[in-house]
Amino acid sequence: MYGEIKLFAGTASPVLAHSIADYLGLPLSGRDVFHFPNDNLMVKLHKSVRGQDVYVIQTTSAPVHRNLMELLIMLQTLRLDSAARITAVVPYLCYGRSDKKDQPRVPITARLVADMIEIAGADRYITLDLHAGQIQGFFSIPGDVLTAFHLLSEYVTERKAQMKDPVVVTVDLGFAKKGRNFAAEIDAPMAFIEKRRKGNDASAEALTLIGDVEGRDVILVDDEVDTAGSMSQAVSVLKAHGARDVYTVFVHPIFSGPAVDRLAQLPIKEIITTDSVPIPAEKRNRLGDKLTVLSVASLLGEVIRRVHEGRSVGEMFDE
Repeated sequence: MYGEIKLFAGTASPVLAHSIADYLGLPLSGRDVFHFPNDNLMVKLHKSVRGQDVYVIQTTSAPVHRNLMELLIMLQTLRLDSAARITAVVPYLCYGRSDKKDQPRVPITARLVADMIEIAGADRYITLDLHAGQIQGFFSIPGDVLTAFHLLSEYVTERKAQMKDPVVVTVDLGFAKKGRNFAAEIDAPMAFIEKRRKGNDASAEALTLIGDVEGRDVILVDDEVDTAGSMSQAVSVLKAHGARDVYTVFVHPIFSGPAVDRLAQLPIKEIITTDSVPIPAEKRNRLGDKLTVLSVASLLGEVIRRVHEGRSVGEMFDE
């Protein structure tokens, strides 16, 4: 029904894109991305993709608008070159927190991003751990919303033998369901931190702990870490309640503003995350041996292969 797999990569996450290509045993297709003095972008393909099954790998972390526009322009370029099917592979989807009108006179920007990806030319999408599940409903095209928590839980299970009476804690109640699933995967009890957000900035206030962590190692889970404000408050609450070692586990290392400095100063045993968002070398060095980065390349690569072959993705997770 479709031609061969053609892999294209934006400029946002070249290392991850090459790792996906290596997993599939395929080269990344050639393209040029021009950045003009007026800040406009243009994409030019090296070869035609007419009739081919094309996958565009581009995360939309900072610089968000540059990376998003690059993705959209690349999708349209492929559509105009008559690709048979185009799949946007977006490890981290921007504007995930703008998923509803939670106050008067505000946009639902996640819906706008979904519309733009579709209008630009995508026939399908693949992404990881959306901030809110309802964002799937913003797309009218089919897609695969994957989770990297299988990779994270496997790693934590291997480390669990070194922990003392581990307990899984979620940074806030909104993440309770996913936290419960994670706790079930590693066979550990749960506790929760109650958090209330104030205003439209990135600040939030962690109020209290629900559950027992005294004398126990804590596995603190969340979907992403942006400025690390919530994470910092959570660790403070846990330590105040007698927690022993704290391990932080999250999928998307956004690491905006003061995040890395905050994490480096926290009494954290290990920071466990993925490469859905590239972490610059200076930030990696700042976190040192505390940082463990698991690659999502094999996960995304296997899904690309199964989509191309028309095979079940759910079988990967025994679903």
